[in-house]
Amino acid sequence: MNKFFEPAREIPVRAEVDVLVVGAGPAGLMAAEAAAKGGKQKVMLLESRGFLGGNLILGLPILSMLDAEGKQIIKGATGRFVERLQQRGQATGHKRCKLHISLTMVDPEAVKTLAWEIMDEAGVEVLLYVNTVDTIVENGCVKGVIIESKAGREAILARTVIDCTGDGDVAYRAGVECRKGDEKGRMQPPTLMFSMRGVDIAQVRDNVVNHSDKYGMDIMPPEQFREGNFTMVGYRDQLSDARARGFNITVARTIFMTGLKDDELWVNMTRVSGGDATDPVSYTHVERECRRQMYDVARYLIEYIPGFENAWIETVPPFTGIRETRVIVGKYVMTSEDLLEARRFDDAICVASYPIDLHHEEGGDCTLIYGKGSYDIPYRTLVPEHIEGLLVAGRCSSMDHGAMAATRVMSTVMAMGEAAGTAARVALEDGVLPSQVSVKRVQEQLIEGGGYLR
Repeated sequence: MNKFFEPAREIPVRAEVDVLVVGAGPAGLMAAEAAAKGGKQKVMLLESRGFLGGNLILGLPILSMLDAEGKQIIKGATGRFVERLQQRGQATGHKRCKLHISLTMVDPEAVKTLAWEIMDEAGVEVLLYVNTVDTIVENGCVKGVIIESKAGREAILARTVIDCTGDGDVAYRAGVECRKGDEKGRMQPPTLMFSMRGVDIAQVRDNVVNHSDKYGMDIMPPEQFREGNFTMVGYRDQLSDARARGFNITVARTIFMTGLKDDELWVNMTRVSGGDATDPVSYTHVERECRRQMYDVARYLIEYIPGFENAWIETVPPFTGIRETRVIVGKYVMTSEDLLEARRFDDAICVASYPIDLHHEEGGDCTLIYGKGSYDIPYRTLVPEHIEGLLVAGRCSSMDHGAMAATRVMSTVMAMGEAAGTAARVALEDGVLPSQVSVKRVQEQLIEGGGYLR
């Protein structure tokens, strides 16, 4: 590849803040709100897209707000966020699920609106349509970031930066060690969700409740679909037949879930193996290929699944959902064994219950591995090794491949984001670096805010 040497130049400083949160997805929203609590810190939130919410607006359910016994373990700011949606009729209750522990559906457009309300209430300054292209590091400590936008190249200086990009962009550019995928570097494939309307959901329910011998669901009892919101994962025989007839469907199971409208189902069945969202060429291919697959998936549902005969594609989110890219190496790397053994940690900042959910890079299937119960996520997974002034919250936190496959779900990353924002605020109040913060103080603040740490 040819190289061009960019000449050195002075760039303006757009802002100086106490806490800078990069990425306004599920983790970033909670981090910004928590950092701004009390109104003493100047907090800014950066987002490259034109809306707030990230994966919350893709039509996905929020999984595992509850534990396997039905107890709510994701509370605090995340719980209040969902409760406000529920009060407006824009989210369902938390329904227990044998496969996914629990399901909570939210209205994607309502999420965008509520996110703005919360940022305004918290006094967070939001800046959209900016790309974070570099990290400012001095003597091993992050001092801010470089952004680019229609206004050009600018700097934003901050006492603490929280990376909630999902891809670890800030950490990576700060020189933090990052890893991708399993031992061979293979990452879970991305999916473009889409919704279909005009579905006879009563008939869809009847398929599995009264005809489970023909329309079987993976490990889930038919009674689970009799009422309330649901996720259906099965129909393997029907899908195999469609694939044999030449349908371009790359998954091994039919997966869809109820939305908030009476005739709406969200479909989770596109998949591109080998995609890497940190490579623009690969990411472009993923977006194009998922959209191509979407029409065959919709045609399959209409032709094979009773209840879809009169359905149509209604909503396609603005971007493909990414399950996995970079994770940092932090003060502690959480492992699959930590989850499966339901380990507890003295520096726990949230409790989670979602199992290891690995979507296979090849073959179109996935594996769920259940452990001994809910597990702690330690604060040290948010703190990078060797770099100060930076916290990392979300699916790019310090996890191995299996642990990330469990902690990547939105309920968990939202709780991690709240913990990171709380830690940043407490560290500044106490005049210490985030790596030196009193975790006990952070825990007390989280509990005071309604959080759950068992």
